Amino acid sequence: MRLGHLLKQMLLVCVCLFALTGQAIADSLSDAKRVYDAGDYAKAATLFRPLAEQGDASAQLELGVMYDNGEGVLQDDKEAVKWFRLAADQGNADAQFNLGMMYDRGEGVPQIYREAVKWYQLAAKQGNASAQFYLGVMYDNGQGVPQDYKKAVKWYQLAAKQGNVYAQFNLGMMYDNARGVPQDYKEAVKWFRLAAEQGDAKAQANLGAKYDKGQGVSQDYALAYMWANIASAKAPASELQQIVSYRDSIAKKMTAQQIAEVEELARKCTAKKFKEC
Repeated sequence: MRLGHLLKQMLLVCVCLFALTGQAIADSLSDAKRVYDAGDYAKAATLFRPLAEQGDASAQLELGVMYDNGEGVLQDDKEAVKWFRLAADQGNADAQFNLGMMYDRGEGVPQIYREAVKWYQLAAKQGNASAQFYLGVMYDNGQGVPQDYKKAVKWYQLAAKQGNVYAQFNLGMMYDNARGVPQDYKEAVKWFRLAAEQGDAKAQANLGAKYDKGQGVSQDYALAYMWANIASAKAPASELQQIVSYRDSIAKKMTAQQIAEVEELARKCTAKKFKEC
């Protein structure tokens, strides 16, 4: 009886010590994140490292990110891969996605699309929207997997419904061009609009094109010009000339007064962060 009672007490002590250790790690991790958010990367790295070495997946992920970005440590893709892999092997979805990105880009490891797909899939199945988007891209382009537009659409949809702006744009393109789904301009407009409202210049330009052509929406040159004009304000340099040329082609269908009115409308739309435009 005494032996049994002693074993119970020892077990209780072990459980309490485990709980205290777990709480201490959580507190230390929170401290490290606060230091990181404050911009003291060198100190954050010294706080994350012992936690990562103890096997904490969140700390391993954070340390991998710091090596990836060269924050508080010398930039080192191989070290980033090392820490991402340790966290990914524990099932950390963000680390799995990041490891997939390293294989996708050939950073710290050889570029192997099959490996990228493997890690994207693991993260995507856990609901990681970025992994779902990139997995869609792999199926869309046939990288690491046979090209399959239907599977690309499936993963774009999952990411788009979580608000991933790039997936929303790509899903719009799939409906626009009948890839993996029947051509449906209304659905294309729906997804272009959602991405446009998040400030994506390509989606804004494509939404303008839909108003110009009257595809999925009633033809409206004013709204076509407005969205093209908004897109031109933040389009990447590689696409700016094309968007400006398209906007100017729409302007030829409008009067000077109409253009002035629409430019004011565009300013108001931008001020509202593209909502309800």
